Amino acid sequence: MQSLKSRVLYHVVKYQLAKLGQRQLALPEYRLARDAAAQRMFKIPTDVGINVAEVGGCPGEWMRPPQPHGPGLILYLHGGAYTGGSCITHRAVAARLALAARHSVFNLAYRLAPEHPFPAALDDALATYHGLRATHPVTPIALGGDSAGGGLALALAVRLREQGAEPPAALALMSPWTDLALRHRTHISKAAVDPYFPTSERLRVAARHYASNAELTHPLISPHYAELHALPPALIHVGEHEALLDDSLLLAKRLDAQGSQASVKVFPGMWHVWQMLGGWMPEADRSVQELGEFLARRLAASVAS
Repeated sequence: MQSLKSRVLYHVVKYQLAKLGQRQLALPEYRLARDAAAQRMFKIPTDVGINVAEVGGCPGEWMRPPQPHGPGLILYLHGGAYTGGSCITHRAVAARLALAARHSVFNLAYRLAPEHPFPAALDDALATYHGLRATHPVTPIALGGDSAGGGLALALAVRLREQGAEPPAALALMSPWTDLALRHRTHISKAAVDPYFPTSERLRVAARHYASNAELTHPLISPHYAELHALPPALIHVGEHEALLDDSLLLAKRLDAQGSQASVKVFPGMWHVWQMLGGWMPEADRSVQELGEFLARRLAASVAS
């Protein structure tokens, strides 16, 4: 049963995002507004160490839990439709994932569009993954991500497979954006209940900013159209009330059909990346805990093998 707290917070989030949208801020100001809102709203666990760092020539932050459990690292790729989001907006959820998995998380500040269109974000994710591999050659590495970051994590796994590189141990994805061509049914049918995307306009603009002159169906831009065989095990969490619901449901089906292990869980009444409200409502805490435990199991299995 959906908690009372989440029912209330759904309307708070919807109101706040609508209010922000009415301001019609230019992209630089919009990014700053989201950073400021994140610092007000999202609770960062006090027992997680946070250290600014650079890996593979790319900036980010390490989230280190107080009692790491065995070898293993997690590379986290934040959401924001490839045009926004930052270490600040996603610091709390990355820290909570580190606690749940009991492994250190590197929260990458990849380059954003339109200043840096495709493949800049993917190049940064790839450089960071190889940087982690170079400094931790025998340590398994898992990937986590939300929204655009979830799609980016999947594209990174595909790119690594194409390179013949050592694959990630697992993929933990929150409401991944996998179809920037916006062809799925729920992009329209769920818009009325989605606090983030009440219309598809923001997604369409962001998709074009990111893709620039490339096709929106390019498999490394929209991994829905990629070959998905021989990828690491994936756990996907998505909300019932979000326009990107089909991105997750169809992704799980395509992964299974192509022989890659995948599981998807739909949370009733939840909206896009509700996990950001960890510490405020039980559905957010439960999702992050399950994703963290999944990553911990897969990292342990990689060590054992």
